[in-house]
Amino acid sequence: MRTYFVFQIKKEFQNLYQENNRNLFETLRHLYYMKKHEMNYGLNLFTQLTEKIDKQELNKAIFVRYHNEMVYSKNGNDHVINHLYRDEISVLTIKSSYILITTNHNYSSFFSVISEFGDQYFVCDFVYQDYFWINEIKMLV
Repeated sequence: MRTYFVFQIKKEFQNLYQENNRNLFETLRHLYYMKKHEMNYGLNLFTQLTEKIDKQELNKAIFVRYHNEMVYSKNGNDHVINHLYRDEISVLTIKSSYILITTNHNYSSFFSVISEFGDQYFVCDFVYQDYFWINEIKMLV
């Protein structure tokens, strides 16, 4: 099972880290594993790097776009893809500061869904130390 965190990076930092995304990943990984006594510093740094995600708008847009698909369902705030032919189960949950995707594959169909909403999304899997810009996923598929 893979767990991906998707962050909407501010445009100026996207330009800065576009070619050197390892540094951005290391910064976000440091924030992810930060100790409690460092939280004020971490929150300040996090808000400088990322944009707030319009949770309601993105939830609505994904639902309207995919509600007629056989492999898609929505349960509360969770968007679910259960694609039997690809043996994929992916769950996407939108928070105001990040998007969480859990999947049983290395690739989730939700990556292409998110890429339709912009290129400022940076995807991280902190356990497997995997990271990429959402627009790079189109090159891999």
